[in-house]
Amino acid sequence: MKLRLTLFLCFLSAFVQAQTEDEPVLWSQSVNTISETEYELVLTGKILEGWYIYSQYTAEEGSLSSVFTYLKAGEEYELIGTTEESETETAYSEIFEVDEIFFKKEAVFRQKIKLLDPSVDVVEVELFYQVCKEVCILMEDNFSFYLKGQAAAPITKTVDERSLALSQALKLDLKNVELLDKTLAGGVKKSNSIWTVFGLGFLGGLIALLTPCVFPMIPLTVSFFTKQSQKTKGTFNALLYAFFIILIYGLLSLPFHLFDSVDSQILNTIATNIWVNLTFFLVFVFFAFSFFGYYELTLPSSWSTKMDNASSQAGGALGIFFMAVTLAIVSFSCTGPILGGLLGSTTLAEGDVANNLSMGMLGFGAALALPFGLFALFPSWLNTLPKSGGWMNTVKVVLGFLELALAFKFLSNADLVGNWGILKREIFLGIWILLFILTALYLFGFLRFPHEPKGNRISMGRKIVGVLAVLFVGYLSLGLTNQTSLKALSGFPPPDFYTLTSQENDCPLGIECYKNFEEGLAVARANQKPILLDFTGWACVNCRKMEENVWSEADIYPMLNEDIVLISLYIDDRKALPDEEQFKFQYSSGKIKNINTIGEKWGTFQTLNFGSISQPYYVLLSPDLEVLQPAIQNTDADTYREWLSLGIKNFEESNTLQAHSGS
Repeated sequence: MKLRLTLFLCFLSAFVQAQTEDEPVLWSQSVNTISETEYELVLTGKILEGWYIYSQYTAEEGSLSSVFTYLKAGEEYELIGTTEESETETAYSEIFEVDEIFFKKEAVFRQKIKLLDPSVDVVEVELFYQVCKEVCILMEDNFSFYLKGQAAAPITKTVDERSLALSQALKLDLKNVELLDKTLAGGVKKSNSIWTVFGLGFLGGLIALLTPCVFPMIPLTVSFFTKQSQKTKGTFNALLYAFFIILIYGLLSLPFHLFDSVDSQILNTIATNIWVNLTFFLVFVFFAFSFFGYYELTLPSSWSTKMDNASSQAGGALGIFFMAVTLAIVSFSCTGPILGGLLGSTTLAEGDVANNLSMGMLGFGAALALPFGLFALFPSWLNTLPKSGGWMNTVKVVLGFLELALAFKFLSNADLVGNWGILKREIFLGIWILLFILTALYLFGFLRFPHEPKGNRISMGRKIVGVLAVLFVGYLSLGLTNQTSLKALSGFPPPDFYTLTSQENDCPLGIECYKNFEEGLAVARANQKPILLDFTGWACVNCRKMEENVWSEADIYPMLNEDIVLISLYIDDRKALPDEEQFKFQYSSGKIKNINTIGEKWGTFQTLNFGSISQPYYVLLSPDLEVLQPAIQNTDADTYREWLSLGIKNFEESNTLQAHSGS
């Protein structure tokens, strides 16, 4: 076989293009000559940081794989073997329950061919793939590989004139656009979100301590260490045991960092993906009934046996580590559903999902480890522990009702995104009211599950929690008549305009809004008012928090209602565009994207004009499309008030200057 000669290096034109969020993969190609009739086609994709594409060989049950189509293969040439790939990464998807294979930073594909017709000088190849970050974009690219010395170049595809006209309408002729480079992050910092999630995890761990899977193990385990011959060594071992508990739960989040670009995308789509929301709804219902005692969630008993044996054989620090692993396994029937709730809370929190999950798991582990460390330092405190008993089962049942409440949040997300109209605000609140009434009835002893003995005495603590459940029912009931009264739950119930009652509009807080940019722009020009461009989502928790906690402020609401034109564009709207409004959008590189839904249209509009894919995202524009303020995202009321009032002031000053110059 002849030495392989490289005929072409990767063509340079692809690399002089600016790689952006619109075009996260830049492709280059080359051809290696093997013999007079055999060649190797090489396709290289440079992937923007944070993005990834899936391998051809990723599991069929998971995300969409890359697919090559070799045009005229079998006629002009034949394929030698399969298309080879460069180094990939593999990670397990909890959503699809399969191992997924993907590329980060660079993807290289190699395919050998043998000519059947020696006169052939070009091979055409189509590549269908999915490129993902917080969102996934389906792409189809076409390439021509020239075998006889011509410059390699992708096949140029064009769109029809109607698609071209609709595409051009998406691009705004913005003025003062440099302000967009100074996007304000707002007053809420990610660190606040991280420590909030840590607190949620810690709270979950404290609750797990009160369950029958964990609580009885505290005095037994602490006594094991404190009764060792050397008291100092026993105390040290107990503290080491506590440390290993924290470490183990922290390590459970490690895979999310190893393949954060995969799982971050998957977890963040929970807020907008109908099927994932429905899956979580069913999972949480399953968790709830396990807490009600109808069945028990357990990991294979062989796992705990192996860990216990390893602990006995290893001894020392390693043995203590395996003891901590054993605790994590045998307590899973109680901790598993609580950790599931933590996962759900993490996906609804702002900020980086992997870091949030790590902080939540560390908080959970810290709370679980706390009594083992404290009682090792102060053994006499063990005498103050309450005895195990029926109260632990009460904790589990109450947790079951909380799991059901969280389950309906995910069902509500699916309903909102799908626009089914099933779980309107009143119906959602009615279900929560029913769940907490049942919780109160259980706590007061009027409701009993089949596995519970009759005649149990109702403790004072149980009565107090029952009263709290009744008070919460009263609080929820306020939301049935006054949709703006549930600020403590902002983001959980459906928005106030998603209601059974007839309203003047379906906009936040009853503010007149427009869900079509062109329509809102026309109104702004007719009334000479600035535009508040609100990129939002039906299932966006932080969007609801902004609307119910910030927009509702006494000095912010009048500005939104009277001084601006509100245009709310829902990025997760899955409703199909009318046939005459569906089109193909072509990027500057020649790549084409089908725009078939309302959300796809406004998502492309946001990325194309403002370089952002997050929600909520607010932009202030004049009717002449002048940017009045840097864009702003999730923030506090003081920051938003100042931002909005300054933007309106800038608009008024600009109008005054124009009026003077006109006169």
